[in-house]
Amino acid sequence: MSASYETAPVYGPFFGVMGASAAMIFSALGAAYGTAKSGTGIAAMSVMRPELIMKSIIPVVMAGIIAIYGLVVSVLIANNIKPPTDGYQLYTGFLQLGAGLSVGLSGLAAGFAIGIVGDAGVRGTAQQPRLFVGMILILIFAEVLGLYGLIVALILTTRG
Repeated sequence: MSASYETAPVYGPFFGVMGASAAMIFSALGAAYGTAKSGTGIAAMSVMRPELIMKSIIPVVMAGIIAIYGLVVSVLIANNIKPPTDGYQLYTGFLQLGAGLSVGLSGLAAGFAIGIVGDAGVRGTAQQPRLFVGMILILIFAEVLGLYGLIVALILTTRG
């Protein structure tokens, strides 16, 4: 059964577009915060221990990965948005909005966590090098929060 105009409202694609936008905007905000916060810690630490700069870049790289999660989901959603005349259902728009919010908001939270841990971690590692492994483990747990949102978003995008 194909969808007619009555079952596919004209405002249906709006929710898909908002999902794609939310995925990219919120995950980029999280990645930017994580990069900025970790970067200030690296800059402060590198004044006293410039040899640790490359070792301390790890939180910045991990924050950047968060934006990639949002980009992937945003592209998946954008490629599946169709006009309502082609049978784009409201249900699909809601699924895509949920997918975008899932990866976007979890990426925002992960970026905040990475930024705070990265800032304190690189400063602490400059004073006590044995803190490095603990910092990396905490960063992995923070990164996985964004990965959980990506997994849920991928499941949601394949439903519609």
